[in-house]
Amino acid sequence: MPLLSLPPLARPLPPLPLRLCAAAWLALALAALPAGSPLAQQGYPGRPIRLVVPFPPGSGSDITARTVAQKMAEQNHWSVLVDNRPGAGGNLGVDSVAKSAPDGHTLVLGQTNNLAINPTLYPQLPYDPLKDLVPVALLSSSPIVLVTSLKSAFKTYADVVTAARMQPDTVTLGVAGSTAQLAGKLAENAAGIRLRHIPYKGAAQGVTDLVGGQIDLYISSVPTLLGQVRNGRLRALAITSARRSGQLPDTPTLAESGYPGFDVTTWYGILAPAGTPAAIVQQLNQAINQALAQPDVAEKLRSEGGEVLGGSAERFAELLRTEVPRWGKIVKDSGASVN
Repeated sequence: MPLLSLPPLARPLPPLPLRLCAAAWLALALAALPAGSPLAQQGYPGRPIRLVVPFPPGSGSDITARTVAQKMAEQNHWSVLVDNRPGAGGNLGVDSVAKSAPDGHTLVLGQTNNLAINPTLYPQLPYDPLKDLVPVALLSSSPIVLVTSLKSAFKTYADVVTAARMQPDTVTLGVAGSTAQLAGKLAENAAGIRLRHIPYKGAAQGVTDLVGGQIDLYISSVPTLLGQVRNGRLRALAITSARRSGQLPDTPTLAESGYPGFDVTTWYGILAPAGTPAAIVQQLNQAINQALAQPDVAEKLRSEGGEVLGGSAERFAELLRTEVPRWGKIVKDSGASVN
């Protein structure tokens, strides 16, 4: 007895053309492939890739992201759109990507602050950088620089220390992002002083207030402030890395300023939502490393005060596994907190 009986068709269906049959079978076969299958990813990307930068235009993160995104688009004939989504120390943009579809079409520019520092600095961070994101590739690293206006009486970091000791909590320091905030806090602790931190959403307003005399100092990454130093609007007092910056050769390090062993840098990398197929992560990693290998990209990043990194996705993952606990301890030891 047949398991299923269907009524006869009133009219036989015409045979499918051979090409249509082949296309139909191919579509069925692709649909049946696992999500991470290399063959299933051959059509990637199927639409523009959105790279979320959790900071305003003109920041060090933004400069780095746009430099690499443009070259990725040129070399692969992709559409890569940079989407600035600042807020909450970079947390809003990262969280939006962590909750996006893991299909490789939404990426985020992460860095030291929103991946390694904020998990400890913010008591209720809405994402876990080690669980909710998958590292794709490192881009570059950069020291932090402390600046003041040309009208300021501060000519060196020693001048800042002297003023802060005479009048604690009166010298104002503009900060945007937890890496800069923490670097400033560590510099204060090293000198035994206390500055009054003024938070900003981005460097543009902070620099405007600094030049206008509303604040005394500002601290951020070298790429963010280098142009303002070069054009004579700002005076660089000290940088936080162990060695002087090639782009600011006349600016002493904090270690040279009397605080041996001081070494704080920030790094940048691209990540995708957790669950993104390994084949897509590998494809993106290859595209990013190809972009970083181009002389014009490397020169652009170096000219902005950065050091090109690159490498495998696993290299980035290993960095995160070590940086999150390392910076967590620094945050706790420094006494820094979000107001």
